[in-house]
Amino acid sequence: MEHTKAAVLVVVLAVAVLGLATDGQAQLQNGFYTGKCRGNDVEAVVRGIVKARFAQDSAIVAHLLRLLFHECGVNGCDGGLLIDGTGTEKTASPNLSVKGYDLIATIKMELERRCPGVVSCSDIEILATRDAVNASTGQGYAVRTGRRDRRRSIATDINLPGPDFTAPQAAAFFRTLGLSSDDMVVLLGAHTVGVTHCSMIKKSRLYSYGGKAGATDPSMDPELASIYKTYVCPNTASSDNNIVFLDDRSSASKLDNSFYKMLQRRRGALMVDQNLYGDGSTRWMVDRLANTDHFRWLFPQALVKLGEVNVLTGTQGEVRKLCSKFN
Repeated sequence: MEHTKAAVLVVVLAVAVLGLATDGQAQLQNGFYTGKCRGNDVEAVVRGIVKARFAQDSAIVAHLLRLLFHECGVNGCDGGLLIDGTGTEKTASPNLSVKGYDLIATIKMELERRCPGVVSCSDIEILATRDAVNASTGQGYAVRTGRRDRRRSIATDINLPGPDFTAPQAAAFFRTLGLSSDDMVVLLGAHTVGVTHCSMIKKSRLYSYGGKAGATDPSMDPELASIYKTYVCPNTASSDNNIVFLDDRSSASKLDNSFYKMLQRRRGALMVDQNLYGDGSTRWMVDRLANTDHFRWLFPQALVKLGEVNVLTGTQGEVRKLCSKFN
C-alpha cells in the first residue's frame, strides 16, 4: 500500500467507525494516551519496537494478525488470550500455535518502564498489529485507543471458526462479533501471509473428502491437489506438521490481494477459504477483491472494526502490569 493514500485512509476509517460505537466503543478515542506517559509518545514507542522486529522477522505480521483475530474473536479485544496458566484461553487447542506473545511482552515492559500502569495490553495488541501491517505495506491508518484488560481468560470460551466451515457457518460467527459477511471475506484475506499444516487439509480435502476413503475435494484444482499429495502432504502421519502456504508462495510474505486470485483458480488450501468462492453469497466479494485494489483500504477498515469488538473502557477491567498475569 502506498503512502499517498494514507491521509485519505485516515479520514475514511474515522468516518467508517462512527456508526459502530457501543458504550465501550464510544469511549475509545484517537490519541487516548497523549499527555499520559510522562512526555513519551506511546504510539511511537510501539511503532519503533514493531519496526525493529519486522526488520528481523517479517513473519511477525502474520503472527500478530492471527493473534488479534484469536483475541478479538473470543469475548472481544480484552487481552484474555495473553494470560498464562492452566485452563486459560492460551491453552485451548486453536490457540496452541498462536505466536507473537513475546513481542507484546517486550512492548509492555518498555511502556511500563516509561509510564507504569498506563497502557493496557489490549491496546498494545491493536497498536502492534497496526504497525506490523504498516511495516509490511507502507500504509498507515488510525486506530482508537483506551481499552482496558478483562479479568477473564477461560479455555472453554474458545469457539472460533473451523478450517472446514462453510461460508454461511463462518458468516454466522462473524455476525456474533457485529461484523458483516463482507468484513469476513476481507479479514480472511489475512491468510495472504498465513500458513497452515498438512493435518488441516489431509482428511477433509485430500484423502477423505465427504468421509469417503480416497476422495479428494473436487473444488480444489486437480494440479494443486496432486502437488500436495505427492510432495507436501503425502498420506502418512509424518507429513502432518509439514507447512502449507495459504497463498502463492511467491506472495506469501506480502499483504496483497493475491490470496483472492488463488481462490478464483480453486487453489485455496483451507476449505473455509475456498468456500468463499464456492458460495454465491461471498463469491462476488472475492471477485471484487481479486480484480481491484480495494483490499488495500478495505483490510485496514475491517481491522479497525475487529479491534473495537466488545471492548472494556473507563473504569471497567484493569490495566495489567504484566500482560500474562492478572493484577
